[in-house]
Amino acid sequence: MKAGTVVSVVAALIFTGTIAIAVQNHGNENIQLDGGKKGTVNFPHHIHQDTIGDCAICHAVFPKKPGIIKKLKVQKKLKSKQVMNKTCLKCHRERKKAGERTGPTKCSQCHSK
Repeated sequence: MKAGTVVSVVAALIFTGTIAIAVQNHGNENIQLDGGKKGTVNFPHHIHQDTIGDCAICHAVFPKKPGIIKKLKVQKKLKSKQVMNKTCLKCHRERKKAGERTGPTKCSQCHSK
């Protein structure tokens, strides 16, 4: 293989890898979640993707589908506050305790009517 061809192949592989990394951030930048009686929750999805890095941390509990949390609650497959208490607040409180930057740790800081 000629040197020019090798350089072209390497450049193509680097470019493809860069695109693959960029595609990992999928879903809306911000998502509005149904927060029940306390009001909606504006959820900064991309910030969480960048911070956590592993989609399965949250999506092991619910699939990546719009409106799925509300749907699963109606079907009684998720308990009210299950995601919030066992995933969101747990993570935020652990990060706060570790002295790391974190999101809200109280209900009223996320829910808005």
